[in-house]
Amino acid sequence: MVGAAEGEGPRELDYPASGNETGEVRNTYAGSGGVEIGSIVRRAAYAIKYRQIEIMLSDSLNENSRMLDHREPRERVERVAPWLRLDGNPYPAVVDGRVQWIVDGYTVSDRYPYSQMEDLGASTADSLQQAENIASIGQGQVNYIRNSVKATVDAYDGTVRLYTWDEEDPLLMAWSKAFDGTVLPMSQIDGDLMDHLRYPEDLFKVQRSVLSRYHVQDAGSFFTGQDFWTVSEDPSVPGETKPDMPPHYLSVALPGQDEPTFSLTTTYIPAGSQRQNLTGYLAVDADAGSQAGQRREDYGQLRVLVLPRDTTVRGPGQFQNDINSSDANSEAFAQTLSQFINLNSSDDSRVDYGNLLTLPVGGGLLYVEPIYVQARSASAYPLQRVVVVAFGNDLAWSDTLDGALDELFGGDSGATAGDAGASGSPGEEAEQPATETETDPDTALARAVGDIEQAYAEGQTALEAGDWEAYGQAQERLQDAIERAVQASPEGGSVSVDGADQTQAPGDGAEATAEP
Repeated sequence: MVGAAEGEGPRELDYPASGNETGEVRNTYAGSGGVEIGSIVRRAAYAIKYRQIEIMLSDSLNENSRMLDHREPRERVERVAPWLRLDGNPYPAVVDGRVQWIVDGYTVSDRYPYSQMEDLGASTADSLQQAENIASIGQGQVNYIRNSVKATVDAYDGTVRLYTWDEEDPLLMAWSKAFDGTVLPMSQIDGDLMDHLRYPEDLFKVQRSVLSRYHVQDAGSFFTGQDFWTVSEDPSVPGETKPDMPPHYLSVALPGQDEPTFSLTTTYIPAGSQRQNLTGYLAVDADAGSQAGQRREDYGQLRVLVLPRDTTVRGPGQFQNDINSSDANSEAFAQTLSQFINLNSSDDSRVDYGNLLTLPVGGGLLYVEPIYVQARSASAYPLQRVVVVAFGNDLAWSDTLDGALDELFGGDSGATAGDAGASGSPGEEAEQPATETETDPDTALARAVGDIEQAYAEGQTALEAGDWEAYGQAQERLQDAIERAVQASPEGGSVSVDGADQTQAPGDGAEATAEP
């Protein structure tokens, strides 16, 4: 409920401000959204509707007050056009200086002749729908679906606009005649809005489900179903039952394309088989262009890569298994990848896997997956610590994508991911990491002492687990860190480690100190 009486100061909290006497900045809503509730009758009606007597008693309400009770973008479009099915993932964009929510609308039917029925809910379900901000397109059997409408919802005043996106859709033509003037022609989409429009996810999910069978062109093979595909499961989701991987928006160049294009992508594995190797890769051109009133020519073009039968390319599940059991080393860390995951999967922290991306690169497929570590506390948030990459049978990892690619391809990969030396502070320019010759003694000493503490902690963990091989490796790293600390100590200082030699028995105390 918003609005202030004439001559009255703002009452609505805008944002906190430490420099203000009240500790906050207030505002008065000046938009046209909502319903006027200045009259007693309307206030009584809303008090009864929401069973809130405060609406009648509050002294904050006045003759200029308005009720904003339908504010979700999808909900507003549903109330304007209940004949549309709406995509589950609206997205915001700054268009002509205002924040607009963009919602994809579909016309659907279950009565289109000679067409295969699809379960809409099952086809569009994936691991992302476990998030609170991702909704479902809905349930039901359909055999006709078209992305006929692009809708926008103004984030400030809630204004809803429906634009024609498929001018040849007969269902949209019929609804537009029934509700004349509610759907604007595509010609009214300006270039700024067109530049933000993209291919919708739920339509692509239905298409990838159908294509998992109808990529087969031989009638006999189609009848037996032996060459059918299925969408890859999301291996990063814990538990035995894993939902499908969500499609990802990526800028990729498939074979035959000269330049990368903004695309929506997904991967396939064999259906009804224990094999998890990759069999297909699907991408749709998702860039609508930036020309007012006209879509880009290649928008919506589907391209599928069918992997050769005489080669075996590991699928996402196999790649995830390689990560969990990998003994690969990294120049940025002292332990192997599996050791890093185990050390950070404890009572105090947990490991979270990011989006597993598949990219066609250099005549093959490159896997990229970030790994996050998050403390087990209410105020903790995940921090990206590792990026894992794989190409062919080779796997590498590092603290940055640049570093992981360099290790994967044995030196300078030639790629610039832009995350090397990132400072982690918003608005600050990332600094390049210092080389050994550029590192000052104080920094080198601090780094060495940190490595001493880490190696010692890893050694203690290995002792508790009875892993003497890992304990010996930790002692080697500890000794190396001690030597670097001695070299970095000014004026020939000393570094001592008490009770931390490789012959230490379980239970003996150990302490590492560095003194200049």
